[in-house]
Amino acid sequence: MPYGYLGSMKTRAGCRDDVVAILLSGVDGLREVGCELYVVGVSDQDEVTIWVTEVWRSREHHDASLRLPETRAAIGRAMPMLTGEFTSQELTVVGGLGL
Repeated sequence: MPYGYLGSMKTRAGCRDDVVAILLSGVDGLREVGCELYVVGVSDQDEVTIWVTEVWRSREHHDASLRLPETRAAIGRAMPMLTGEFTSQELTVVGGLGL
C-alpha cells in the first residue's frame, strides 16, 4: 500500500513564500526516489501556514528521501524561517484521482 503524509508548518511573518520556494525547489527529483504525489498549498486567509500532501510508494521511500543531502540542505535553509509549529498525519493510501 502507498504511504501518505499530510503536514502543515507555520512560518515566521513574511517568510511563507520563501519557504514555499524551498519546498518546491526539489520536486523534479522526487518521482525518482519514490514519490507519487507532492502538493504544497497555502491559504489566502492564513499568511503563515503551509500545507504539504505527499504520497510515496512506501514509508521506506519517504524516510530515505529525508536522508538525501539535497533534502537535508533544504530543511536547513527553511528551519530559520519556521516557528516550530507543525502538524502531521500518516496515512495508508487506499485510492483516489491522480494516483
